[in-house]
Amino acid sequence: MPPPPLPEFSNSVKLKYVKLGYQYLVNHFLTFLLIPIIAAVALEVVRLGPEELLRLWRSLQLDLVYILCSAFLIIFVSTVYFMKKPRPIYLVDYALYKPPVTCRVPFATFMEHSRLNMSETKSVDFQMRILERSGLGEETCLPPANHYIPPRISIEASREEAELVMFSAVDTLMKKTKTKPKDFDILIVNCSMFSPTPSLSAMIVNKYKMRSNIRSYNLSGMGCSAGLISIDLARDLLQAHPNSLALVISLEVITPSYYRGNQRAMLLPNCLFRMGGAAILLSNRRRDQWRAKYNLVHVVRTHKGADDKAFRCVYEEEDQEGYKGVSLSKDLMAIAGEALKSNITTIGPLVLPASEQLLFLFTLIGRKLINPKWKPYIPDFKQAFEHFCIHAGGRAVIDELQKNLQLSAEHVEASRMTLHRFGNTSSSSLWYELNYIEAKGRMKKGSRVWQIAFGSGFKCNSAVWKCNRTVSGPGSDSPWADCIHRYPVHIPEVLKL
Repeated sequence: MPPPPLPEFSNSVKLKYVKLGYQYLVNHFLTFLLIPIIAAVALEVVRLGPEELLRLWRSLQLDLVYILCSAFLIIFVSTVYFMKKPRPIYLVDYALYKPPVTCRVPFATFMEHSRLNMSETKSVDFQMRILERSGLGEETCLPPANHYIPPRISIEASREEAELVMFSAVDTLMKKTKTKPKDFDILIVNCSMFSPTPSLSAMIVNKYKMRSNIRSYNLSGMGCSAGLISIDLARDLLQAHPNSLALVISLEVITPSYYRGNQRAMLLPNCLFRMGGAAILLSNRRRDQWRAKYNLVHVVRTHKGADDKAFRCVYEEEDQEGYKGVSLSKDLMAIAGEALKSNITTIGPLVLPASEQLLFLFTLIGRKLINPKWKPYIPDFKQAFEHFCIHAGGRAVIDELQKNLQLSAEHVEASRMTLHRFGNTSSSSLWYELNYIEAKGRMKKGSRVWQIAFGSGFKCNSAVWKCNRTVSGPGSDSPWADCIHRYPVHIPEVLKL
């Protein structure tokens, strides 16, 4: 019996090289166009010789007034350009909160507490099924108040959690960057579920005795995408105030969010959300560019709140028994997909190479004029970015974005491993993912990073960063320092408890 024929790889290999050749040709079109022009000019200069060139120069009738006017115009245009040009925004460094071992919630502990805190067995079983498919690991953490039976849900306990997360992250950041509280000109804190009076930003000012003229802001109720909203606000403030440092703190206080009722849509956050927080130092000072890790390139924000379904898909309310919680709609993933489409429509022209933009344009024209049934072309964002930080909101979120953006398993590895190790830490999850990439030694100088976050409202926000210097391995203060050698790990579709 003859052996089976080998698969025909030639066509796929040829197609691959055709695509690579097309991308190279389009992306370097101006270079290819200028090379013959420069070569022709150089040959003409050689042909003429120095004497002929000198004669041509002397034949130009340039008077002093003409030269002075030209020089003044050049200086004026250059001055206007540099004054209007946006200031570069540097991410000097950032620090992450690592919860203590005493706050860990293994699956067995979580389920035991659920049985003791909830009245209906059906609700306990539902949470177990969610946990089995969540993608979370055994080392995620909940705040101390949630370890009580019943949980100690109070303003005092919520303040204690906020102080623990914020102060730890800020202390680490100031130590890493050798900054003092008096050095900060701008302070922005975002936390969705806990908004006390005085505010969280006021707590920071009081703790560190910051200057009386510090520009402080407190963002609440803006969901998991609030971290990038804070970055956008900091960018705008740094454009308006030269020679300034901005401290951005992103966290979620879990203590007041625990739901004790039986509505399934409101039980999901119990299973997914965990402790976490990040402190980020941004600067517009030229001298900081040498020590900064990243440059901020773009921030793009999309808000779908005008649509009623989008507005209510993540909604804080009370159930029929009076228990407060956050309800997640069944339409959440579809709404997130629509928000993502709007966001990438805006960010695409800013970041995609010309080859991808032309393919998208040709496909769009073809669908309009030739055949509406043509499959729409999805731009290859891997041509624009080396790394992707997708909000670790849950396994379904990561799966959907990996499918829609046609990403490989390695591209979403940071998101999946962050979800496994730390859970959904809300607005700070993007920074745990970025730190994972750094800890793995994959962040090189010039690498481009795309952070994508979703939040209530409904919002999809993006930030693009460019790495300023190679980052090799985890620092001693990294939350990944003691476990990065174990990752990546295999995460089964269903983990039977």
